[in-house]
Amino acid sequence: MSASASAAPATSREWHLVARPQGWPKPEDFALREAPVLQPGEGQLLVRNTHMSVDPYMRGRMNDVKSYIPPFQLDRPMDGGAVGEVVASGVEGFAPGDHVLHGLGWREYALVEARHAVKVDPDAAPLSAYLGVLGMPGMTAYAGLVDVASFKEGDAVFVSGAAGAVGSQVGQIARLKGASRVIGSAGSDEKVRLLVEEYGFDAAFNYKNGPVLEQLKKAAPDGIDVYFENVGGEHLEAAISVLNPHGRIALCGLISQYNATEPVPGPNNFALVLGKRLRIQGMIVNDHEALRPRFVEEVGGWLRSGELKYRETVVHGVDNAVDAFLGLLRGENTGKMIVSFGD
Repeated sequence: MSASASAAPATSREWHLVARPQGWPKPEDFALREAPVLQPGEGQLLVRNTHMSVDPYMRGRMNDVKSYIPPFQLDRPMDGGAVGEVVASGVEGFAPGDHVLHGLGWREYALVEARHAVKVDPDAAPLSAYLGVLGMPGMTAYAGLVDVASFKEGDAVFVSGAAGAVGSQVGQIARLKGASRVIGSAGSDEKVRLLVEEYGFDAAFNYKNGPVLEQLKKAAPDGIDVYFENVGGEHLEAAISVLNPHGRIALCGLISQYNATEPVPGPNNFALVLGKRLRIQGMIVNDHEALRPRFVEEVGGWLRSGELKYRETVVHGVDNAVDAFLGLLRGENTGKMIVSFGD
């Protein structure tokens, strides 16, 4: 029952990992290759990708190590979040012209199992939003704050990497849910201004301008109750110092050490975790699917009312996808980093 909205080309391009990076990834670790475009069989969709996501977790998948998600295979297409238009369908319920969210990014055309695709409405929100504010990063922010960090009204919250796709949403959700104080760190003065002026953080600082601990103490004179961790290293040590008794740490990411070639020393004040009875919990967003209806309802409402704002950094063209990913690791994005293939 395959139907086609527009003729697909015979071949399309896809990004392969060709070498496992040592330390910081290099452009030579990747190759853009041609591949045949296949017609969908039963239960499959042929999707022309319009936007794809690059995310920090992808760096870990480039290492050949066991983790919560399998590593990328060498000389095979990489994958990740993407949205696109159905070109041909081999399943009831999906028609050419529908837009779907799926997991086969890093390529122009994807042959997707329909059970792994979710219809999205381009009239309800821009398609790219389903990769960011309404997608995995948004859900990570919501679940990490609400579920993992057990946020409650009146908590003081500190977010590292606060101008990124996840961090910017954590701070805003905390504010909208009644935090007593919301503090963020970012890597440039421009991002710090954005946090305070546009996202409504009570205080923010540039971690490159001085020791994190000194700047955090100044920004949080009464301490913090929740730390949302995206960075690690010096940030984690500072947060442990400033957390109040019974404080909670939601450990979402450790981008400061993703490209390290030597073991990274842990916080030297870890004994405070005992004395302060702190809770540190790692999180993987897929564990929190039960929260999704609440997330969509609450965050969707804040988006429609204009109470929750978001930024995207958009890089155009499949050719530039690796540049976008490397730029993300260097902190060149404000908000969600998106690669747009058109539309």
